[in-house]
Amino acid sequence: MQTLDIVLTLVFSSVMIMFMIFPAIKTTEWIESKIDIDEKWHNPMMLSLILLFSLSIGLFLRFA
Repeated sequence: MQTLDIVLTLVFSSVMIMFMIFPAIKTTEWIESKIDIDEKWHNPMMLSLILLFSLSIGLFLRFA
């Protein structure tokens, strides 16, 4: 049953990736306005936020 939970969470998360791009862009801009971050960290931070947001929504959709 645990494997099914992981697979369903990843399926829900993969769908939510497209919807989490805009919030990740805005969150990255907000973080950069508060903290001086080097330009080379902009894209990795945005990608990690996209994955974090989509996984959290996928977990919510699976277990709520």
